[in-house]
Amino acid sequence: MAAKWIETLTGSLEQKKQYKQDKTRIDSLPEPYGSAAKALHRYFMYYGGITDGETLITMFGDLADLWERAAADGTPVREIVGDDPVEFAETFAQAYTGKQWIDKERARLTKAIEDAERKEQK
Repeated sequence: MAAKWIETLTGSLEQKKQYKQDKTRIDSLPEPYGSAAKALHRYFMYYGGITDGETLITMFGDLADLWERAAADGTPVREIVGDDPVEFAETFAQAYTGKQWIDKERARLTKAIEDAERKEQK
């Protein structure tokens, strides 16, 4: 009973556990892969704006998988991110559709314009 109440306030405890596991995987990567993965992780926290926990967990799990494979294969960092790391990061993040913070404001803007349009027609 208490766990459901806590999850209602804070989100899924299972998702938090998975996030910590994926973060540990990223933190455990050898250099230079660890630095690159941590930089992308940080960028996603600012850029992504994803509010859907399941989508976020999937994205960070895939990020850890990507860099673990690159480290195991010895793939150079630039071969992963290309010439423009920002473009790589934003393309990677866009592949994970989910509810985002901006969605609420998009809906609010659309409604405000529709309301203004109705007032105009009166």
